[in-house]
Formats: sequence, C-alpha cells, structure tokens
Amino acid sequence: MIGSMRHEAFHASGFHSTPELGVYGGWVALEGSPATHQPFLNERKDVTLLLSGECFADRAVIADLEHRGHNIGSKPGHWLVQAYEEQGDPFIENLNGLFSGLLIDKRKKHAFLFNDRYGFDRIYVHEAGDELYFASEAKALLRVLPHLREFDPDGVSQFLAVGSTLGGQTLFRGIHLLPGASKWSFAEGQCMKEHYFASSSWESHPVLSPEIFQCRFQETLARIVPRYFASDQKLGIALTAGLDSRMLLACRPALAQPPVCYTFGGRKSETLDARLAGRVAQACGMEHQVLRVNDDFFSDFRAHVDRTVYVTDGCFGVSGAHEIYLNRQARALAPIRLTGVFGGEVLREVSTFKPQNLDSQLLVPELSRAVAACAQRFTTAPTHPVTFAAFQEIPWNIFGSLAACRSQVTFRTPYLDNELVALAYQAPASIRNSSLSAVHLINRADAALGRIPTDMGLLGDTSRPSGTARRLFSKATFKLDYLCNDGLPHWLSPLDPVFDRLNSNRGIVGQHKYLRYRRWFRRELSGYLREQFSQTGLIHSSWWNPDFVRQLASHHIHGRNNYLQEINAVLTLDAVQRLLLRSPV
Repeated sequence: MIGSMRHEAFHASGFHSTPELGVYGGWVALEGSPATHQPFLNERKDVTLLLSGECFADRAVIADLEHRGHNIGSKPGHWLVQAYEEQGDPFIENLNGLFSGLLIDKRKKHAFLFNDRYGFDRIYVHEAGDELYFASEAKALLRVLPHLREFDPDGVSQFLAVGSTLGGQTLFRGIHLLPGASKWSFAEGQCMKEHYFASSSWESHPVLSPEIFQCRFQETLARIVPRYFASDQKLGIALTAGLDSRMLLACRPALAQPPVCYTFGGRKSETLDARLAGRVAQACGMEHQVLRVNDDFFSDFRAHVDRTVYVTDGCFGVSGAHEIYLNRQARALAPIRLTGVFGGEVLREVSTFKPQNLDSQLLVPELSRAVAACAQRFTTAPTHPVTFAAFQEIPWNIFGSLAACRSQVTFRTPYLDNELVALAYQAPASIRNSSLSAVHLINRADAALGRIPTDMGLLGDTSRPSGTARRLFSKATFKLDYLCNDGLPHWLSPLDPVFDRLNSNRGIVGQHKYLRYRRWFRRELSGYLREQFSQTGLIHSSWWNPDFVRQLASHHIHGRNNYLQEINAVLTLDAVQRLLLRSPV
C-alpha cells in the first residue's frame, strides 16, 4: 500500500502498528514537510498520531498548552498530541486546515480516523465484515484488495455527467470516501461513526450589513494570512494577476527570507497573468519567474497523462496532464506553494462546476439515461452558495488538480481557513456578487498593490474613462480566449481558421489563457490522439457508441467539431482501467 502511494524519490514513508488493538497504519509524505516527523507521540509513547496534510493553530493555542506544562517540542504537529491529552477526542473540533489522521490511544484501547471539515484531505475506505481498510489514495486499497478492481456504475455516471464523482462516491466498486468532519472510532471490535461538525451551524449565522462585513473581513484576513506564510522551508507563492493572490500579498507579514513568486505560462508568449504578476512581485520586493509548458511536455505527453491519472486515482485526467509537470518546476524553486485558489468560489460565488453536456452520440442509451438523470439531480439540488463551494465543488470537483499538485509541493491556501469560511456565510448578497470587498482590502492594506490593475481591469486608476475601457477590453478578450481555446461551440467550428489567426495576434487573443488543449489536440498532440483512438479495445468499450468514437479524433483534429470534453472523458476512463484496474497498481 505504501509503495503504491510513493510517487517520487523525494517522498518519505513509514509504518506504525499497534497489534494489540488490531491497528496498522503507514504514511507517505513530501520530504521535509511536517508529516515526515511522524509518528507523533506523547511523552509516555502510549498515544500515537499519523497525519496527512497540515493543521494550523493560533499562537494562543500553543501558548496555552505550554502554560499548562506541555513540552510542545521541536517536531511540527507534536502539539496535536498534547492537545488530545488536554482535551480528549473533542480536540478535533478545534483543528484548522486540510488534513486527515489516525490517532491511537493504548491507554483507552481505542483508535479513531478523522478528517477536515470539508473532506478535502481524502480517506478512501472499504468495509468488509469487522475489518476496515482505509487509505489516502484509492490505489492503495486496489493494491491489496484485487476484487475491488471494477468500475462503480454510479461513479462513472457522475463522472460523465459533471466531471467528478459526488459525495462519498468514487469510481471504484466497494470503495467510498469518508465524509467531511468525520470521526470514526474503533474499540472492542466496534466502529462508531460520528461527525464533529455540520455546515448547517455556519448557515444559521446572521447576515451582516455590508459595512460590518467589510470591517470583519479585513480584520480576519489580516489575522489569518500570516499563519500560512510561516515555514521553516522556502516558500513559493503561485501568483496571478487576480484579486485573491493579491490579497495574500497585501496581508503578508514581514519575513526574514522573502518568498519566491511564480506564474504558470505557455511556451513563448506571456499572458496578462504573467506580466501583471511580475509587476506585483516587484512592488513587494520579491523574485518572480514564469514556469512554462515546454516542448518536452508534448513529446512525452502520454507519460504525463498516465502519471496524472495514476497519482490522482482518475480524479484528474488528460486535460490536466500539465499539473504535475508545472508543479515539479515549482518544487525546484520552493517546496511549499502558497496560492490564492478558492477565493473566488468561497467569497464571490465563482463556479465552473456544472454538467459537462457530452455529445449524446457518445454514450450507449442506458448509460446516456443514467448520466442525464445524474445531471438533472445535480442542477436541481438547492444548496447555500458557500456550502456548495466549500463542501461540494472544492472537495469533489477541484480535488483532482490539487491532488496532482500535492504530489510535488505542500499546498496552502487561506481561503479554506475555518474562520474565513465561517465569515463568508455572513456576507450580504451585494458583497457575495461583487469584487468590492477584495478591492477595498487591497487598496487599504497596500496602496502600491492597488495601483496595479488586475487581469480583469479592476484596481489601478478606475476613475478615468480609460479604466472603464480597460475593464471592457479585459472582459472581451477573456471571453474570446475561452472561445478560441476550450469553449468553441460546434457551430463556430468552421470559423476555426479565423480564430487561429486571432490567436497569433497578442493584442487580441492569448491575453489570459496558456492552456490550449483544444488546439493542442489538433496540432502538437494530434499524433497522440490518433494513436489512442485507434485502439480496438477503446472503440468497442461497452460504454461508447463505436461509430461515434471511431470518428471522434478525426473530427476534432480537422476542426469540424470541438470534442475536448469527450476526448478527456473517454481517454481518462480508459487510462483508469488500464493503470488502476487491469494492471497491478
């Protein structure tokens, strides 16, 4: 199990067992990260903690434990064991961060599994009689339980409907996800399944006035952001031209060792993201680099796809093959990646989580009906917007990209901090649907950063007519970028040569996006596409209409249709079957 999860030479691992309680656990962690110091033990060595991810504590919590006579020690995470000894099982309720863990208490003869409130740090489980198998990655269970190497029909339907599985569902029969905020206790052969938190407790918070919310928002972000900068290792900041990474820098603490900033980009030209991010980093006195998708990415694309699908258990697929590639470059600069992701989802109702609307000709009738029914249930389920973002979209739909990222670097974002998410529930509608809170915070916290416009034309001097023109131009070029790259509708496909010419003009298209999979599959990756779709087994899968799949690659390559979503779905599931179900994992 450990071997199947150790993906890199810089991954450390270990094993711990308590045979008298029937508990056996191992771990894999990035070298140099806090998790490499485990297992975490108390002084009597009768309490053991195995941890994945990171927990953040207020300095007041650490100071209180030390005041009570606990020796926190030099090992990161050791304070968690001390907190358990002081508070008992309820210590989990006060944890902040993205994490999962196994705690073993020999004195009380019990153990329990737990995870963060959002279920972001995954625990895959399989129950068989009085035995429970668990792992941070599904492939570890598939390694030792070969009878589970089958697709789950519901999981496949969900994946084809919305691009990910939902709730506790996975792609694999008999394997489910531990729900967020779980505490599963084991004692005397019994398993007690409890939840220590429910989003409804935050949903009941009163909505604040815009003025009071803005004040609390600024206070909260200024208080919590410094904890995410704290590190004994080199810190890297994934910097964009948007608001959310800008807010991080506006609230940055003074550091003895300045972080390095970087922005992901294409092979040659620089996006607006990269150009503006460079100005932001310079204003903060920080180094900035552009990490690029180079020629070797295309020449070795099949290997990048297979690695991505394998590492993420199929949660990220063909159109995410760049993630590990780019984050490996980021690790060469700094092993910790601080990013502003999830700010838009949690604070401003930004969302890309929606039905995929795959071509109806792709699927066999029975599967097509199941996929349509799943999409219908998904779009009609009422949910509070913050609950949807923090407890559904991020841990279900965005997990794959972060799973790939976390195989290379320690991932941090303050926008899932418990304090900030709780406050987001109190935002009035006028705040949730605008960027005003972010703009006000940046202008107030760091005027120099406020003078640099964002990629969407916000900030800078917006009082003049040129500011309005800049915003309109930014929005227009952003939408045009989307059309020219991923979002081209079928009926515009005959005009693709026109969009190709526009793509070569830096002033019109290419301002915003560096990932161009739709175009890459027509050019640099056309050979890969033809090779993959020539496989007899893929064409005659029981899920696909063989006549449609046989022509899919050709129609996309020649620009007759935009089949990017269909290509990703077919080739990702094919890779899951080949790498995780058929082969020894």
